Amino acid sequence: MEKKYTNALIHSSSPYLLQHAHNPVNWQPWSDKITEQAQKEDKLILVSIGYAACHWCHVMEHESFEDERVAEVMNDNFICVKVDREERPDVDHYYMTAVQLMQRQGGWPLNVIALPDGRPVWGGTYFPRETWMSDILAVAGFYRKNREQTIEYAENLQKGIEQVSVIEEKENILPGNSKMIESVVGEWSKRFDLEHGGRTGAPKFPMPVTLEFLLHFGCVKNDKSVLDYLKLTLEKMARGGIYDQAGGGFARYSVDEFWKVPHFEKMLYDNGQLLSIYSKGYQLFKNDEFKLVVKETIDFIERELTDESGAFYSSLDADSEGEEGKFYVWNAKELEKIIGDDFKLFSKYFNVNTKGFWEQGNNILLRDGSDPEFVFKNGISESGLQQKKKVWKDKLMNARRKRARPGLDDKTLSSWNALVIQGLLDAYKAFSERRYLELALKNATFLQNNILTQDGKLFHVWKKGQKSVAGFLEDYALLIQAFLTLFEVTSDEKWLKLSQMLVEITFQHFFDEKNEMFFFSEKDADSTITNHFQTEDNVIPAANSIMANNLYKLYLFLGKPEYLNIVKKMVQTVVSNFRNYPMAYANWGTLMLRIYEPHFELVVCGPNSEALLKEIQKDFNPNMIGLFSAKESEVAIFSKRFKNGEDLIYVCKAGVCELPVKSVVEAKKLLETHK
Repeated sequence: MEKKYTNALIHSSSPYLLQHAHNPVNWQPWSDKITEQAQKEDKLILVSIGYAACHWCHVMEHESFEDERVAEVMNDNFICVKVDREERPDVDHYYMTAVQLMQRQGGWPLNVIALPDGRPVWGGTYFPRETWMSDILAVAGFYRKNREQTIEYAENLQKGIEQVSVIEEKENILPGNSKMIESVVGEWSKRFDLEHGGRTGAPKFPMPVTLEFLLHFGCVKNDKSVLDYLKLTLEKMARGGIYDQAGGGFARYSVDEFWKVPHFEKMLYDNGQLLSIYSKGYQLFKNDEFKLVVKETIDFIERELTDESGAFYSSLDADSEGEEGKFYVWNAKELEKIIGDDFKLFSKYFNVNTKGFWEQGNNILLRDGSDPEFVFKNGISESGLQQKKKVWKDKLMNARRKRARPGLDDKTLSSWNALVIQGLLDAYKAFSERRYLELALKNATFLQNNILTQDGKLFHVWKKGQKSVAGFLEDYALLIQAFLTLFEVTSDEKWLKLSQMLVEITFQHFFDEKNEMFFFSEKDADSTITNHFQTEDNVIPAANSIMANNLYKLYLFLGKPEYLNIVKKMVQTVVSNFRNYPMAYANWGTLMLRIYEPHFELVVCGPNSEALLKEIQKDFNPNMIGLFSAKESEVAIFSKRFKNGEDLIYVCKAGVCELPVKSVVEAKKLLETHK
C-alpha cells in the first residue's frame, strides 16, 4: 500500500528509524552535518531518541509523530532528527546527560531541543500530544525572543555535561585492604531484598554486573549470607514472569517487586550476560534449575535472535498487534484447550490462578518453588513432572507460533554479540555442551570476517551485509574479552593475537595519556558530541571497567607488567566511587577482588590438558583463570612448561608457579592451600 508520507529515514538500516520513515514529520537520521543545515536555516534541532523494543516510544509515535497537526508544528520550527540509541550510544549519552542535569531523571523516548550547533537547551522523556505541542512551541518562541539568554543557558548546561565527563583527581590509596570491600558490601546488603531477591522495591532489573560481583565476592570471602541472597535472586528470577516460562529467555525488567509482570521486551545484552551468571550459579550451587535456564535461554537466542550467518539480532519488541505482552500472556480458557486433561496440574505448576492473573483476563505464567517441592506437594514422580513439563511447553510453543510475532530488531551490534559469545563460553565451561562452543565460534568468526577491518578497526553495526558506525570502546573491550575467553577455552592462539591487535588499536585511538583512561568514542573523531570516559557500570558493564579487566588478564597471559601498572591507575580513579555507590562500579569491584585477593593461573600442559582443565572447571573458581595447551607454545604463560608426552598442571600466582602436579586432585589441593 502506498504511503502518504516518506521521510529521509527510509534509507536507514535501523528498524527503529524505519518505524518512523512514513511519519509526516520530516525526520532525518543523525549526522554531524545536521548542525550545518540547522545553522544555515537558523533553526533549532529537535532530537528524539529511542529504540525498536521501546513500548513508550511506540505510544509517543502513535499519539504525536503520526499526527499531521503535530508534524506541521515540528517541521515548521525545527530540524527534526531521529536517533536509535543502540546504534548511537554516544549521541544518547550526551543528550541523556543533559536531560538528567535538567530534570534529574531520564528514560526513553528521550526528546531534546538543541541550538543549531547541537548544544541542548530543553528536554524530557514521554509527553502526551497536547503537552508536547505546547511545550515545543514555547521553547521555539522563547528562543526567537530571547536568543542571547537561550545561548547562555546552553553554554552553562554544556559546562555541566563536560564536568560529568571529567576524571576526578586520583586517590593516593589502593584498595589493598580487603576490609574496605567487605565494608562496602556490608552497607550495600541493607538494600538486598531478602524475600524476593534483587534490590528492594520496584521496578526490578536483573543487573547481571552486580550479580557477577556478588557471586565472586561471596565465593572469595566464603560469605554465606551473600551467596544465599544471590541464590535466592537467581531462583526468584527464574521462577517469575520476567523469565519466559514457555520459550526461555528473560525480559528486560519487571514492573513490580516480585519479578511477576515483565516489561515484555527481550534484549540480547541481558540474555547474553544472564547465560554467564546462571552457568556460574550452576557450577557453584549445582542447581538443575539453573542448568535448564541456560539451555532454554540459548534455545531462545538460537531460535529467535540468530541470523543464518551466525550473527545475533538485537531485541524483540514488547508489543505485538499494538498490545504490550500479547505474544506472551495466556487466557485461562485458551490454556485449558491447549493443555487438555493435565490443565489442573498445569495450573498449579504455573499459577493459572489469582497469583498469575495480570489484566484483561490474561495470565502470566510463573512458578512458586522448585520442582522437588512441587513433586512432594502433589504426589507425582520427578521424572513424571519433567515429562509433563516438556509436553506442556511444546504445546504452548505450538500455540504461540500461530500468534502475530512481536517486532524484531534485526540489526547486529558488535558489543552485544560479544556478550553472548562470553555467555555461551561460560555455559560451555559449566556443561561441556559442544553446541554452545560451536555457536560461540560461529558468531566470533562472523564478527572477525564482517565487522573487523584488515587494519584492526571495528564497526558497531552490521545488517544484511552492510556495516556502519565506527566502533566504540564498548565494542573493542567486549570483543577483546570474548576473544580472550575463546583462547582460554580452545587454546587457539588466533584469538589471543586478535585480542592483542585490538588492544593496540584501542590504545592508539581511545587512550588518554593524561587521565589514563579510555574515551568512549575515538579521541580524534570530529563530532558535535562531547566525548566521555565511561566508568559507571549499568545494565552493561562500563567500557573502561571491561578494558581494565582485559588488561589484567593480558598482563598474566603475556607477562606485561606495564598493563598491570595501567590497571592499578585506572582502579585508583574509581575507588572512591566504588566505596560510595558500589552498584554502579561492581565490575571494578570484581577487578579489585582479582588484584587484591588471592588469584591464580592454572596452566595445564600436555596431551590430555583440555580434559584435565575441564574437570577442574566443573566447580566455580572465581579466583582462577584456567589455560591449557597440548603443544609447545611461545605465549609467556606456557613458556618452558612442557615435557614430552607428560600432562603437567601448574598452579601459579602472578606468573610465579608451584612445582607442577599431575592430577586434578593434587591441583585442587594446591588451590585450597593458597586461598
